[in-house]
Amino acid sequence: MNSPKHEQILRVVAWETTRRCELQCLHCRGSARNQDYPGELSTEEGFRLIDGIAAFSKPILILTGGEPMTRPDIYDLASHATSCGLRVVMAPCGPLINANTVQLIKQSGIQRISISLDGATTETHDAFRGVKGAFESAIRGIKHAKEAGIEFQINTTVTRHNVAELPDILQLAIELGAFALDIFFLVPTGRGTALKQMEISPEQYERALQWIAETSKHVPIKVKTTCAPHFARIQTSLSGRRGHASGCMGGRGFVFVSHRGIIQPCGFLDLACGDLRKENFNFRKIYEESEIFRKLRNIDNYGGKCGYCEYRYVCGGCRARGYVQSGDYLAEEPSCTYVPKAGLKD
Repeated sequence: MNSPKHEQILRVVAWETTRRCELQCLHCRGSARNQDYPGELSTEEGFRLIDGIAAFSKPILILTGGEPMTRPDIYDLASHATSCGLRVVMAPCGPLINANTVQLIKQSGIQRISISLDGATTETHDAFRGVKGAFESAIRGIKHAKEAGIEFQINTTVTRHNVAELPDILQLAIELGAFALDIFFLVPTGRGTALKQMEISPEQYERALQWIAETSKHVPIKVKTTCAPHFARIQTSLSGRRGHASGCMGGRGFVFVSHRGIIQPCGFLDLACGDLRKENFNFRKIYEESEIFRKLRNIDNYGGKCGYCEYRYVCGGCRARGYVQSGDYLAEEPSCTYVPKAGLKD
């Protein structure tokens, strides 16, 4: 497989607008709590962040958290990003979505929301989210969004406790009228480090991806994956083309902005690549010149089998999992069962 040009086009920015959240999700990357977090970007700084992004690219902007709807200025930020030509989406938890807030969401130009359901039942979801009634409030928020004509997708984080429920979760997403089901594969960081024992095995991971690849052909909604770069390898091997899946985009088309303005390759790869405040909000400079981003874009220098696998340019392995296990963000993906055909680098 020929090496592509090392693409630097900025496609997606996820901004952790706040870390405040009333849920206590077992897998939370930021170990979020329902409290104030000092140093969060102000409204004016948020505008500068958005302007810095829009000055050189027009990516999807994900307003995430925590619970982004706890920011009183979230609709002002969304409106500004919309006026700058960005496609704005938001990832709320659900409880704060009601008949009034759905209108604010629409008016601000937010084009899609994502709400997580980590189980097909109240018991499974509430146990994972750490708050009784979380499932009911998420469903209620989804129904408000649907009634208002707001496009929504369901996000699900896969662990051993719910991997068997994936077919039921998919069916629920279809019945609710979701545009898509986005299946996240656990990266044990933040509060999720305690879930190390809840990670599915590499073999379960592979079977789940094979199931998604086959099932997605026959259902009326889009089924996609996040933090599952080898899904692109599976799609390519099955059809000879990548399909809609992409490999690890951390630093290669995707950027995470923390609540304090720290730029990272993704939310699960806790490596500071630049501080917006120290760089006068020059987003482009950080994205194009960060040493970490530059190294991530040189896929041939990845460690272990990820550096010579014939699927390295469509997959590349999860950089966050490699980092969690070895301390090296260029290390081999530890959750992949695939054995490359080539035993040596090209």
